Amino acid sequence: MTQDKKSTEKIKKELSYIGKVWQTVGIIALFIAVILIARVAFNVLLMVLAGILIATYFHGFADLIQRNTRLKRVFCMLISTIGTFILIAILLWFMGTKIQTQINQLSANFPHILSNVKTQLSKTDLGRKVLDGLSTDDSSKMLSTAQGFFGATFGVLGELYIILFLGIFFTANPSMYKDGILMLVPATKKEMGRHIINRISLTLKGWLKGMLISMVLAATLIGTGLSIVGIPLALILGLITGLLELVPNIGAIIAMTPGVLLALTISFNTAIIVSLIYIASQTIVSNIISPLIQKKMIRLPPALTLISQLIMATLSGALGIILAVPLLAIIIILVDELYVKKINL
Repeated sequence: MTQDKKSTEKIKKELSYIGKVWQTVGIIALFIAVILIARVAFNVLLMVLAGILIATYFHGFADLIQRNTRLKRVFCMLISTIGTFILIAILLWFMGTKIQTQINQLSANFPHILSNVKTQLSKTDLGRKVLDGLSTDDSSKMLSTAQGFFGATFGVLGELYIILFLGIFFTANPSMYKDGILMLVPATKKEMGRHIINRISLTLKGWLKGMLISMVLAATLIGTGLSIVGIPLALILGLITGLLELVPNIGAIIAMTPGVLLALTISFNTAIIVSLIYIASQTIVSNIISPLIQKKMIRLPPALTLISQLIMATLSGALGIILAVPLLAIIIILVDELYVKKINL
């Protein structure tokens, strides 16, 4: 009897061990499946984040209207959404054709611009040293990268259709989606869930407000400055600079490159003046205007911001770079609320 009991216990232990093995295998398989699904659906998640930012803009604009007019919320929301679309339609009507023409002109003339730059550089000792350091392969890579940049910058607009509809849905009834998220949170943690959602919302509003003002200001400063100097395609260069304000650190350098190259086709002194215009504009926007506006935005370490941009560029291209900063801010808030505050209690 004792022997049978030992055999039974041994079988139970073996079955328990096998069950644990299968349980471990199942957890690992589920984890891998979640990673693969997240990798495939990552762009969709980014578009959802972009839609949330659009809804945040509409509600923020409605808040501004309500504070200044005392109108009912529904009327403020209608003015915010319809007024924005009307404004965009007017801008596209008056500027769309000219901008498209300048984009095509800039892209088509880029090989000629590079040729003129080489001619200007060959006139000075320093320029000849720079040209000697660049091989033919490097020049070809530079040309293909530059042309790919122009295509990528405006190719992001191809996803705008879905993002706009997501933004409209989130704008129409944001509480439904917030309540849906809170339903997944345990009853004892719902207050913390609301606090985290409100903190994320406040942070996104601060980032979006700062970005919009910075984009308009940067585009205006560069467009006006280049027009005064007499640089061709000043309108599109100002627009590119404004759009690339969405990309901290590397955006300013990318925006500066085509303007300086165009200036080099005129003279070396003009290129220096254009460089100073870009540097002065970036200094005013990044170091004076943005910090004043984004007081409610989390202060992100520059190195961490750059790392997040590089990772997002690898994962999702241009859209990932644009949304790297707000996504990083959300992650920092979640880590702070769910981990840092708990270990510091």
